[in-house]
Order: sequence, then structure tokens, then C-alpha cells
Amino acid sequence: MEHLDDTPLRKLIRERIAARGKIPFAEFMVACLYEPGLGYYTSPGRKVGAEGDFYTSINVHQAFGRVIAREICQMWETLGCPGSFEIVEAGAGHGQLAKDILDTIRAVNGELYAVLTCRLIETEPSLREVQRQLLAEHAGKLAWSSPDELAAGTLRFTGCLYSNELLDSFPTHLVEMTGAGLREVYVTVAGDDFAEELDHPSTPELAEYLARLGITLNEGQRAEINLNAVRWLAAVAGSLERGFVLTIDYGYLAPELYGPMRQNGTLLCYYRHTIEENPYLRVGQQDMTTHVDFSTLIEQGEAAGLKKIWYGEQYRFLVAAGIMEELMALEAVATREEERLKLRLTIKKLLLPEGGMGDTFKVLVQGKGVENPHLLCMRDWSRLF
Repeated sequence: MEHLDDTPLRKLIRERIAARGKIPFAEFMVACLYEPGLGYYTSPGRKVGAEGDFYTSINVHQAFGRVIAREICQMWETLGCPGSFEIVEAGAGHGQLAKDILDTIRAVNGELYAVLTCRLIETEPSLREVQRQLLAEHAGKLAWSSPDELAAGTLRFTGCLYSNELLDSFPTHLVEMTGAGLREVYVTVAGDDFAEELDHPSTPELAEYLARLGITLNEGQRAEINLNAVRWLAAVAGSLERGFVLTIDYGYLAPELYGPMRQNGTLLCYYRHTIEENPYLRVGQQDMTTHVDFSTLIEQGEAAGLKKIWYGEQYRFLVAAGIMEELMALEAVATREEERLKLRLTIKKLLLPEGGMGDTFKVLVQGKGVENPHLLCMRDWSRLF
């Protein structure tokens, strides 16, 4: 009888471990998510939405993209309306968010649309054609780059790089505090299954990461350390000549992320809209995520030349940037009360905590070469009504 998860990727990882010995969990996660042709994000198939494994704000309503578009228009004006402006979406998926943003900019700011280029960056190769078809009416505005090009620092642009639920999918190291000190989680093989083994950290960067934040884990406490997010942000800072970085994801500042209440860290898997805590099942077939350390993004961004402009909960960003105006505009063209009610309930999902996305998701806006920015999200939203 075949093993329940006897996939080609599972076999490949087992062979690597047999040949080289145990591997850091981060390397296991790289294979599960990004192994060419076999990983969760590098194999064909719908991952997001009703037919996939999870929802994002993009799937809730186009108003999410329309509000981001409003802020991008404000960013362009803040930079002095340059004659060339690039928006770069890292982790562009099927292209729906880019479509909502481009549709809105074309409708509300033709001057910006005329000088705009939209660059899409996505790991899964087959999605480029999907994006091309979805964005066909904006064909003259499109460009593509690979994640490797961004990581190598070969891109140069003025404008805004934005991402939505990208950094949470970056492979992370797992560590655990023991009586003998900090140890890293390694993946090995025991019979037909994967197993874990604690050993000395594979790099001194792990202990240095926690020390920089002033974090001391309790004995027995596990945590994730996302070195890839730090490297990614440095590459973004190097590519951005002048403009903004807009990051939307779920996570916390370090004191909360690494607090004693998170004894087991934040690593979770998603498969067909159900949560799975075991990362060693359905290898390559389930999403794996960890919460983002926004303290490190802010601090390391500053070191790389990205100044923090705004940080807060998604609902605060959306309200300040104009989602209520979007709601009123959409309600004005709705023909039935049932349609208006459905619209309100949908928007609430983006804003409300506890069951919605309002406070689970955070927004970080960083700038480079920007003096005294005046963005919509910086407005005192309590005074907007």
C-alpha cells in the first residue's frame, strides 16, 4: 500500500536527507513551497479563493484594490508627479489585485495612467499567461520580472512596490529554547515519516536576530526566524530609486510575536480552507505560513534606506485611505437593497476584527527619497466622518 503522501516531492526530499543528512526546517519549507514544478507555489493549480486553500483580501471585494489604487495615486503626487512611475506587485498571483488597481487608476487619474508601468513578479511560471489574459486591456502597461531578478538587485524603478500576503509564505528557520541554549529544528527521516531533531543553529544569524530585538525565549518555546524576509527587503530597497514600499500581511511587532503566549510559534498550514498544524503532511500540496515580524521589517528597512511612514491595522489603513468613500460610491449605483446589504457585509469582512481581516492584517508603508509625505493613510480617520 502506498504511503498517504507518497508524492514525487516527498520522495525527493527523503532522498536528499538520505544523501546529506538532516536539513534545517527552512530548507524543507523551501522545497515544500518552491521546488521547481513540484512545490506548492511552483506547481499549476488554483491556490486562492473558493476553489483553492485560502482567501485573501483580494478575493473579498474589488474595493480593496481600489483603495490601494487611491493611495498609489497619492504617492505619485507626493513624488511630484514624475513622468515615469512604476508599480511593482511582488507575488502577483493570478493578477486580480493588479487589475483592480489598474482599472481604478485609469478611471480616476488618467494623467498617472499615461505614464504608468505595472511590473508583475510571481514564482509560478504558468501564471504569467493567466495574468496576461486577465490584464489584456492594460497590455501596453505591463512588464514582468522574476523573483530572482528582484533578489539580484537588477531592477531599478521609481514608484511603489506592493505585496499582499507574500512575506508570510517565505521559508523560515524554526528554533527552540532548551536548557542548553538556543537550538534549531532540523528535519530528518524516521521510517516512512519525517521527524524533527534539535541541534545547534545552522547560522549565527539566528541568535543574533533575537538578540537584536532583545528577545529571550522561554525554555521549551518555539519561534520562527525569517531571514529571507530581511534579505528580500534589502533587495527591494536596493531596487527602489525613489518611492514607496507597501506591505500588507498578518503579523505583529516583535514583543507580541515572540511573547510567552506563543509557546509553539505561529507556523500553520492550509489545505482546502482548513487549518493543519502538521507541516509534514501533504508535502507540496498544502500552504505553509508564519506571521510576519514587522519590527524587523521596520528596523532593517531603516538600515537599508527605507523610512517608516505608516504602520497599523488593515482597517485603519483602509478607512483612512478611502474605503468608506468607495462603499458610498458603490451603494449609489446599486439597484436593489439586497445588493447594498451584501456590499456592506462584504466590506465589513475587510474591516472588522474577530472573524474579519481588520486587525489580523497589518499594513506597513516605507519610503525612500521622500520628504514630508502626505499619504491618505496618514489622515486622522476618526475625523473623516
